[in-house]
Amino acid sequence: MKSLSSAERRLLKARAHALRPVVTVGNQRLSASLLKEIETSLRAHDLIKIRVTGDDRDLRQALLGEICNRTGASPVQHIGKILVVYRENTELPAPAPKKRAVRKQPRRAKRSFQNT
Repeated sequence: MKSLSSAERRLLKARAHALRPVVTVGNQRLSASLLKEIETSLRAHDLIKIRVTGDDRDLRQALLGEICNRTGASPVQHIGKILVVYRENTELPAPAPKKRAVRKQPRRAKRSFQNT
């Protein structure tokens, strides 16, 4: 389990904001099939959200620690019943940086159109 810096954690929280939970932990808690599903999701996405049913906050915190220990992932965030987990995946291609649109001509003020 890798420790994340606060800057890395902040960037991962921003990335995770738009994600939907891909795994739901129900009454069975952690089973072999659930851990396999989490592993598959981490391999495919590297950053996932996990929804945990149940009202016990301490139990959710323990589940987050257990999931991170068994999968080698790092905890990013725990808000309410949603857990966010990250594990770096070197097989995934790095996202290309977005290019900003460049204007071809400078903007002209309204007055410049009226005088011609």
